[in-house]
Amino acid sequence: MPYLVLSLVIVVAIAAGWMAWRLVSRRGTFPCPTSITWLLDNPFTAGYHAAVISRLDLSAGPDVLDAGCGPGLLTVPIARAVAPKGRVLALDVQEGMIQKAKGRVAEAGLTNVDFLVGGLGQGKLPNSAFDRALLVTVLGEIPDRVGALREIYASLKPGGFLSITEVLPDPHYQPLRRVVALAGQVGFQVRERHGSWFAYTVNVEKPDGA
Repeated sequence: MPYLVLSLVIVVAIAAGWMAWRLVSRRGTFPCPTSITWLLDNPFTAGYHAAVISRLDLSAGPDVLDAGCGPGLLTVPIARAVAPKGRVLALDVQEGMIQKAKGRVAEAGLTNVDFLVGGLGQGKLPNSAFDRALLVTVLGEIPDRVGALREIYASLKPGGFLSITEVLPDPHYQPLRRVVALAGQVGFQVRERHGSWFAYTVNVEKPDGA
């Protein structure tokens, strides 16, 4: 009985946190607050995070931009996968998220991760620096989505690709058709798609010679 009660309390807390986040998000585009990052660290997110990583083709040790890295849930396994040749730049608009990501990376004993506080579209990313970039349930939180995608496009090497993942019930969920249209506006070409309308990844490529 105590286990069932505890399970119920956890479920109710998660549901309450999600509803609060959704209500706030309806008033504008807001990133996930640092105070509720515990909502992101659960078996459900772990499942689709593993799928995201499998779709990045990390075997060659590429340099990766983890855009909207949050507390580093993806940063750590990606950094492990690309070491020792590749590096990861973990970018987030919230200083609190970067501090959490730094702690997670340090705990993992990784030395191939750099950190940057800033929003996409602010011109903080280097040009032609990355082989891969990823936005995992992040695009809908960005006010200027075209500007963000344009900056990522410029930061990728020719032939590099951006992996965009959207999952319900994320309150900022973006439909696949909208994402593909936005990416196409800045020059990306669809490379491959995975999943379904409920949870999908679309990889969009910067053409060679671009």
